[in-house]
Amino acid sequence: MVEIPPQQAAWTEKSEAGRNPAVLYSFRRCPFAIRARLALAAAAVQVELREVSLAAKPPELLVASAKGTVPVLVLPDGRVIDESQEIVRWSLEQLGQAWPDDGLAAQLVASCDGEFKALLDHCRYPERHPNGDASAARQRALTLLRQWNRGLHEDSQTRQRPELEWLILPFLRQFRGLDVERFAIEPGLDTLRDWLEPWLESPDLKAVMASPWGERRVWHSPSWLYHLTLAEDWRQAKRQGFYPWSTRGMTLEQVGFVHASWRHQVAATYGRFYADASDVVLLALDPQAIANAGVPILQEPAPDTGELFPHLYGPLPMGAVVLADPYPGDASEAP
Repeated sequence: MVEIPPQQAAWTEKSEAGRNPAVLYSFRRCPFAIRARLALAAAAVQVELREVSLAAKPPELLVASAKGTVPVLVLPDGRVIDESQEIVRWSLEQLGQAWPDDGLAAQLVASCDGEFKALLDHCRYPERHPNGDASAARQRALTLLRQWNRGLHEDSQTRQRPELEWLILPFLRQFRGLDVERFAIEPGLDTLRDWLEPWLESPDLKAVMASPWGERRVWHSPSWLYHLTLAEDWRQAKRQGFYPWSTRGMTLEQVGFVHASWRHQVAATYGRFYADASDVVLLALDPQAIANAGVPILQEPAPDTGELFPHLYGPLPMGAVVLADPYPGDASEAP
């Protein structure tokens, strides 16, 4: 296993050893993560946001919470809160406010995180529920929403509570997004729509969907190695199942090793060798997977500066590539 150099070790220690600010592992579009970000932003909690790829979870997330789900909040004192409701509860404590455990509010929260979320998943991912019926799940979800609608219509004070907006509306937003036009004309949902629609354009939601609360680009772990490549070279490598390159325009056979960088070295490497290229991809590499494939990783000095860079003395194992993102730029263009 390659040893993390001092610069990276210091950066990792500063981020992980329980110092300000808190660390929030998040996924921009996840309603649980949106819920947490809304509450933390309202409480003016300073966080270092780490946008997670759910397909390539950083090792730091798994150390903090073995569940590997978001959101996960690591507090400055080292405590970990890895349930969205508990993050909201903690945020309310910072505001001196109580958890909504009374009457209709409590019923709505329990219904949202229980039956409604299960039905929402059936509607969004029918392939994960081969024995289910997405259409039937949608109808059951609408029945539940009409019950919410009646309750909120009779209790107008409840829907004016911001903490209930944090807890409920990200999930209602996701259901609406399945079929916006159809949701707009469903009978029996007028009060819910009147509650939801202004919130969709609210400053609170816009704030947590934009930097620094909502990033499109995935956070790059200092525990991974990184390799820049031309997008067409990477596409060809995926087609042929083999990556022949060492660096831009030079193969492993010519150089004898594959150039790689630590996280803090990527920007400078890009500036020196790839800034004039129009389509560049950053590959994030799992050092353990490289080692397991029998490829040695050596830290060696650059000829001109003496700065140590990791070099792979063998072909890059395709299975060691955990992320492949456009660089520089957003990892996702999804809204």
